[in-house]
Amino acid sequence: MFVLTNVAAGPTITLWPCVGATMPLRFSTFLLAVAAVCCWSIAATAQEHADVNEANNPLTPKITVNFHDYYVPELTDLDDRYANQFLLRGLIPSDLFGAPQLFRFTLPVASAPEFPDGYVTGLGDLTLMDLFVLPKVGDVTLAAGPILVVPTATDDVLGAGKWQAGAAGIAIAPQHWGLLGGLVTYQHSFAGNSDREDVSLLTLQPIVNFNLSDGWYVRSSAIWNFDIESGNYSIPVGLGLGKVIPVNDKVTMNAFAEPQYTLFSHGAGQPEWQIFAGVNFQFAIGR
Repeated sequence: MFVLTNVAAGPTITLWPCVGATMPLRFSTFLLAVAAVCCWSIAATAQEHADVNEANNPLTPKITVNFHDYYVPELTDLDDRYANQFLLRGLIPSDLFGAPQLFRFTLPVASAPEFPDGYVTGLGDLTLMDLFVLPKVGDVTLAAGPILVVPTATDDVLGAGKWQAGAAGIAIAPQHWGLLGGLVTYQHSFAGNSDREDVSLLTLQPIVNFNLSDGWYVRSSAIWNFDIESGNYSIPVGLGLGKVIPVNDKVTMNAFAEPQYTLFSHGAGQPEWQIFAGVNFQFAIGR
């Protein structure tokens, strides 16, 4: 049998087993243990979300290597034609001239339809971006810097044939539930093949991530393209799934797949829908 008694130190349960021994268990100690477990669980979840945010934050100052791919099964006004673009991307943080900055490059290997028949595969134009990290505004991290596009394409179909320059700006606001941000770029041609059309391109990329558990997250990062020179544009929206996997204490892997559907577009050759997928590796060198 048991009897619930109340003593100055708090309520206790006294057990009288058949051998006649007693064993006090204080509720206050039990509640403290439960509270400690809850606090540990909350802290662990918060740390996990912070780690996922860091892996997805394009302004995280870690050496990063990205292998990305855009597969486009359908193009507007081009029946039964597809396109694919594999992107080798990298990010290198530095403090050159005493200013924190992130140097980023993107080199595409693309397959595109050739007319009237067939496809062509080769290198596209190399894009270089140097983002200077600005002082925070509250919890928002800002960065801005120049863009240079080098006409490295191996075929006219795969590149603009023009040297281009412009600027980029990005804002990232980590949240307790995920990540919120946006990237804006503008580039304009200034030299190159005089027989090719001039380039004037504006892009907007809303970034929304919602963290789940065990490193999983829901993502949306479709890029809106506006060709100011021709008036063509495409406005897609994406919804995908990803997972952040710590390889060891210095390397993090981030794999994802994000189908994207184009809501509004103008001009031939725009994606009707596409699949954006990739794997990112972050290296905490020197930590």
